[in-house]
Amino acid sequence: MMMKAFELNPDFVISDEPSLRSLFQAVHTLAALKSQTALDQHAQDFIARSPFLCIGTQNRDGKADVSPRGDPPGFVRILDRHTLAIPDRPGNNRLDTQVNILANPTVGLLFVIPGFDDTLRVNGQATLVNDPAVLEGMSIKDRAPKLAIVVRVDEVFLHCAKAFRRSQLWNPDHFQDRKTMPSLSKIILDQTTGAPSDESAMRKIDDDLEVEYKQTLY
Repeated sequence: MMMKAFELNPDFVISDEPSLRSLFQAVHTLAALKSQTALDQHAQDFIARSPFLCIGTQNRDGKADVSPRGDPPGFVRILDRHTLAIPDRPGNNRLDTQVNILANPTVGLLFVIPGFDDTLRVNGQATLVNDPAVLEGMSIKDRAPKLAIVVRVDEVFLHCAKAFRRSQLWNPDHFQDRKTMPSLSKIILDQTTGAPSDESAMRKIDDDLEVEYKQTLY
């Protein structure tokens, strides 16, 4: 189905900070004060429990990207109160995050813990390293990452639970059946070279992807 192109009404575009802030009440004192410049014990405990994070990056021209990272809880190493290291696991080799970091080291991290409605936000400066001393202890199934993303922390704070509670993210009653959409393989093939019309051929492609997952997670 073709959609009509959307056009913004310039009369309702918010283009400066005073106009933006005029729409909202003043920030709460605690919200303003909660930003820290180091990983205190609470932040370290949160990171140690987190099996998942999203990392936001931008290239030199400001084009943004957000990428997920996941491993067993505690996969992110805390090197000191101002520095953490994220192992880089095998992916699709687009290297969007890594290339962006080379051009613009500023990153934003969002740490998530299953069952927790609050999240931890960390902003800082990232560097790609393959120092064995940093990669030590990051091996899983005897496979070490080729590099790590080391982040020097500029800002860290806990984010409130409102977004997760509005979305009912952890509520099983709100879980959706993945089968209501086509498989990942079919979607990508539809978007690129075209998916086979034969259902058995498509099932074979999906099965092969599951095998590839098992063989190349680490």
